[in-house]
Amino acid sequence: MKFKKIAIILSLVIVVAASVYGYMIYRNIFAPNTNFDKEEIYIYVPTDANFDQVVSIVKPYVKDIERFKMVAEKKSYPTNVKSGKFLLKNGMNSNEIINSMRQNVPVQLAFNNQERLEDFAGRIGSQIEADSLSLLNAFRDPEFLKENGFTEDNVLCMFVPNSYEFFWNINATKFRDRMIKEYRKFWNDERVAKAKAQGLTPIQATILASIVHKETVKKDERPKVAGVYLNRLNTGMKLEADPTVIYAVKKNSNDFTQVIKRVLNKDLATNSPYNTYMYEGLPPGPIAMPDITAIDAVLNPEKHNYIYFCASMTNFGYHEFAVTAAQHAVNARKYSAWISAQGVKR
Repeated sequence: MKFKKIAIILSLVIVVAASVYGYMIYRNIFAPNTNFDKEEIYIYVPTDANFDQVVSIVKPYVKDIERFKMVAEKKSYPTNVKSGKFLLKNGMNSNEIINSMRQNVPVQLAFNNQERLEDFAGRIGSQIEADSLSLLNAFRDPEFLKENGFTEDNVLCMFVPNSYEFFWNINATKFRDRMIKEYRKFWNDERVAKAKAQGLTPIQATILASIVHKETVKKDERPKVAGVYLNRLNTGMKLEADPTVIYAVKKNSNDFTQVIKRVLNKDLATNSPYNTYMYEGLPPGPIAMPDITAIDAVLNPEKHNYIYFCASMTNFGYHEFAVTAAQHAVNARKYSAWISAQGVKR
């Protein structure tokens, strides 16, 4: 009888011990272990990070780092660390946190209207792991440029403004290679044929589109403006585009932060291949990253006889167009007097 009581007591002790142990396991694995107020946050684990680095990254966002480490060990995470962007939700337990850190979350990248390759690299570098310098080196790689028919001056043409999905930890070379694939996809047979019909290559069409883009923000007016520049090219005239002069002034001074609203006579003497008042034909590269509406405007220009245009005083944002130099001179004098009255000197 006494032996039976001892056996019962031992059984109870084992059950209690097992229950306590089970509770501790449950608490370590399944109890909430986050330490932030927002509904969700993202953490970023760099390429080649080890487990100690991961612990440092997640430590501010978990209540009990030892509990996190214990679960990570049980799930073999320390020997299989993943780099990338990961989503943590408020109230997650350690098991859920580890599971989430094995699911790389894509980054949505959108870009447009970058004036220089350096600006573009900086914008992309702020959104993915690759920094701006590694991106620039990849974009300017001589072998890549030669293989794909670009130069350092015109490689900005390769990047078609749109929204793209990447993983945060993509490196510079893979990002560049994805962009050349998107470029080729954009420049399908139909678009290439349309460019050819205007006497342009895809790169030339993009360069001209960058001027059209800078010349007018009104998308519905871009085909008309594109028609003017194509008329000038076809008649052997210089493009004489003010946005190219502004770009030339900025590039020569290496100061792209300056705001230039008015082109002065002295600016027209700026010696630069981007100054289309001084040099015939298209500049060696785009003066900005044109959006798709500007490119399509060049590919589908409005057919007309206009050779000249200047900003309108009565229809702000739009332009007044003219066939003859005399008509244009009248419009230009009116605009010059108006802008001077506004006190705009530069």
